[in-house]
Amino acid sequence: MTKISMKINGKPVTKEVEGRTLLVTFLREDQHLTGTHIGCDTSQCGACTVHVDGKQVKACSMFAIEADGAEVGTIEGQANADGSLNRIQQAFQDYHGLQCGFCTPGMVMAAASLLEANPSPTEADVRSHLQGNICRCTGYHNIVKAIMAASGQDVSAIAAE
Repeated sequence: MTKISMKINGKPVTKEVEGRTLLVTFLREDQHLTGTHIGCDTSQCGACTVHVDGKQVKACSMFAIEADGAEVGTIEGQANADGSLNRIQQAFQDYHGLQCGFCTPGMVMAAASLLEANPSPTEADVRSHLQGNICRCTGYHNIVKAIMAASGQDVSAIAAE
């Protein structure tokens, strides 16, 4: 067992973990932050996307001990301080960027990373950035629209696929 400490959504956490414990397992089972989903166990789907020290990572491909000393952000930390949806979450709701919702936390976290690095992405930028996140329901059109809307851009010109 190894003692690790990190901040998760701004709150300090210290816990002993086995060296083989994945970050996604630590977040879900030890911290009860179940918004980070396990979708494939092979880092292909992106449902487990979180932020570690401001970088987008797939929590199923990282051991919890690798996040020792880090700042970790999950979907649970994305809401506004008053508990209301942030601009990305609200755009996903407004533009129906979800259906079953399984991929949504990872998509929102990926969108947050993209908009942090590129506040005004093109449609091609959004589609390229989402390549590591799989949605089996929506066909991505409304997800792209939602991210573009969250960036403050007019989405009326985005043609349906």
